[in-house]
Amino acid sequence: MADDPFDAAGTKAETEGAGDDWAAALSEQEGSVRAQAPAFAELGTTATTAPAGSQNLDFLLDIPLEVTVELGRTSLIINKMLQLTQGSVVELDKAAGESVEIFVNNKLLGKGEVIVVNERFGVRITEIISQADRVKNIA
Repeated sequence: MADDPFDAAGTKAETEGAGDDWAAALSEQEGSVRAQAPAFAELGTTATTAPAGSQNLDFLLDIPLEVTVELGRTSLIINKMLQLTQGSVVELDKAAGESVEIFVNNKLLGKGEVIVVNERFGVRITEIISQADRVKNIA
């Protein structure tokens, strides 16, 4: 047992020695190298910087997005859904004239009101949710 290199006393002595080695190496490093603040070159504003950045983002402008306007929701049991026929009325959870939700790629963008222009439905945006709320909705 006394010849065992992994006994408790030997392990403690090796650990203390390693700690001293680290302390000595650290003090040598601190003595030989002085901490200096990093030096950075000043950023210049050139005419080529802005267009190059915008050219990199131009491809994003052509990405199609799906815009959905939700008039309301309801829940039906399967039996009631199977009884629906042409002309059936499904009651939604919103009142007439109440604002509708606008989703872009299934993420809430804001609220609006339904309008009719040239016999076509549209939506007038009345509220866009805050950027912080949009970020929360992404996850």
